[in-house]
Parts: sequence; C-alpha cells; structure tokens
Amino acid sequence: MDHARRTGLAADELRVLRLLAEGETVDVVARRLGVSERTVRRKTRSACDKVGCETTIEAIVWAVRHELL
Repeated sequence: MDHARRTGLAADELRVLRLLAEGETVDVVARRLGVSERTVRRKTRSACDKVGCETTIEAIVWAVRHELL
C-alpha cells in the first residue's frame, strides 16, 4: 500500500494539492480538472481534515514533507 493510501488521501485530493502548490488558483485548478470551484474547495478541505491541518498551505507542506508532492 502506498503512503498516500495509508494517509487516507485520495488521488484527486493530491492532484488538487499539487496544482495549488504549483501556484494555480482555485478557478484554474477547477478548469484543468474539469470540476467546479466548489469541488476543488471541498477536496482541499477534505485533504486538510484527513491530515489534521487547518489551512491549505499546511496541507501542502504536510504533503511535501511526506513526499506526496
């Protein structure tokens, strides 16, 4: 089982975090993934909740430290 699965993060949550980490805005991420901005925000919040972070930046840092991004 890979590390992302052990953390409970879904592939789409990691894709969202990766694009945000690259500096993309929520609206750009939504367009690139073909989803709504609301979905991007929901996936970001879900990722934060799963890893115990309060903010998107904290979740991105957490993912980088755990070599997921």
